[in-house]
Amino acid sequence: MNSINNFMGTDPDTLLMGVVVSVFLLAGLVKGVVGLGLPTLSMGLLAGVMPPAQAAVLLILPSLLTNAWQMWDGAALASLLRRLWPLQLGVVAGTLWAPVSLVTLDAGLASMGLGTALMVYALLGLFAVPLAVPRRGERGSSFITGLLTGAITSATGVFVFPAVPYLQALALRKNELVQALGLSFTVSTVALFLRLVMEGSFAMGQLPGGWSLLLPLPAALLGMAAGQVLRGRVGEKGFKRLFFVGLLLIGVYMVARGAMH
Repeated sequence: MNSINNFMGTDPDTLLMGVVVSVFLLAGLVKGVVGLGLPTLSMGLLAGVMPPAQAAVLLILPSLLTNAWQMWDGAALASLLRRLWPLQLGVVAGTLWAPVSLVTLDAGLASMGLGTALMVYALLGLFAVPLAVPRRGERGSSFITGLLTGAITSATGVFVFPAVPYLQALALRKNELVQALGLSFTVSTVALFLRLVMEGSFAMGQLPGGWSLLLPLPAALLGMAAGQVLRGRVGEKGFKRLFFVGLLLIGVYMVARGAMH
């Protein structure tokens, strides 16, 4: 018992690093399978062991690189850029110029609201309620969806809603949807980083002494690679079911986290 206490007491940073690596390994695995979840899971799980500012600093690089990897991993990027540029433009504008931000909005209420929305959408998908976006007027609806997604990103740090339901309603194939999610999340990550810099909320001094931004990166990349292998073994129908179950679980988690907050 004394040896355990000594271990626990003499090097808490080592234990904290272990928790951080484990969290990003799990979040990367989930992202590799369903194409999303790394920021939501990592921020939520790390909130119990470190201040949100520290978690946000650690999140930026793994989120950016895993999303960029997901964006480039496929043959549809050029066609997705031609089709989805209004969505990305709206995301940037909404994130940078939203009237509310992480600093001003109650995090608990925001988490509960987003989680509820994701749960409703996931249940609609699991029960095969059809959602579709008409091709006519798609650019306008894409831009508005991007604006809303950007505003929610600025306020909560979570960039899954309403972009994820919108992209799924475009009836993209499995790998196209995952690549489109990577594109949208990459743009959202960069836009959120710029918003944090603009507000002075992103500071390297938030990290514990001796830590590096690179600390969680290998775990996130390893987890994502394993998740992609698992995704490759899941058929189209199985993937859609897994996708919606993943969204449902993320929604439940966000509601629970908001209630505890």
